[in-house]
Amino acid sequence: MRPAGTTERIAHTAASPEGENSTYVLPDRGVVVDPGPPGDASWEVLRSGLSAAGLPVERVETVVVTHWHADHAGLAPRLAAAADATLALHEADAPLVAAYAAERNRRLDRDARRLREWGVPDALVSELRDADEPSPMPHEYPVVTLTDGAAVGGIEVVHAPGHTAGHVVLDAGDALFLGDAVLPTYTPNVGGTDTRLTDALATYLDTLDRIRERAREADAQPVAFPGHGSSVELLDRIDAIRAHHTERVRTAVAELSDRDGDGVTPWAVARSLFGEMRGIHAKMGAGEAAAHLAFAADRGLAERVGVGPDRYVRGDARSFDGVDC
Repeated sequence: MRPAGTTERIAHTAASPEGENSTYVLPDRGVVVDPGPPGDASWEVLRSGLSAAGLPVERVETVVVTHWHADHAGLAPRLAAAADATLALHEADAPLVAAYAAERNRRLDRDARRLREWGVPDALVSELRDADEPSPMPHEYPVVTLTDGAAVGGIEVVHAPGHTAGHVVLDAGDALFLGDAVLPTYTPNVGGTDTRLTDALATYLDTLDRIRERAREADAQPVAFPGHGSSVELLDRIDAIRAHHTERVRTAVAELSDRDGDGVTPWAVARSLFGEMRGIHAKMGAGEAAAHLAFAADRGLAERVGVGPDRYVRGDARSFDGVDC
């Protein structure tokens, strides 16, 4: 695999809880990674950034998106159309851009069901749904679907699920484009950011292992480019993220009652962990708690009980030995 060559970063002002978005431009390959959030202001930032990077819009050949979230994919159809370029996402995330309008409705229904399963009150579920504004993206747009190990623009696609079902990391040999798989200061949410995933934390931890092994096996340490911020110390940050999740599993389990209790919902655990939440924060918090409780249940530290909203009690296992994330 030939080196990435020159890589230029275009910074978009904060469009999400993770902070400032990063678009990456590979002029030697005609590739743009994660064009950024939708809207005319972001479009002007992207256009001027591409020109400054030596890859004006009309010379873009390939637009690759690491995952379906609008702060990364929002400008992708607009850029691909303006450049007559290929737009590509992993096959699991591609429909949420290729059939945006239809998939948005399915996503809202799915999110509402999952939030109720987590014990989020109906009023908050309705409030969250009503506040979900549609992005100014085309209802449909042709997307090339990618699979693990495929090449796009001369870059290897590495399936990296957890934050979303179809998240990818892009391996250009001397550079890794991480999307939201590993971020420099913010721990990527798992559980609330894609409710299609049923074992989000375990899936994400497998992804971290895969990224770490890929970095360690490289002839030289690749430069790591995160989807938010400009740089990250990859191996150290992976260790820190894993330690964070280990502690969060312990904290979540500590909120549970013993077997003779009625059980505790993920929403109740989330409120203990994060306080009062509304809007998108309610979704992220409930999903985060649910992901950690499911992980604990798979290891005997918790047990799901009852019907209706998910409820958990303490499991038979009482030792955390061997369950480090």
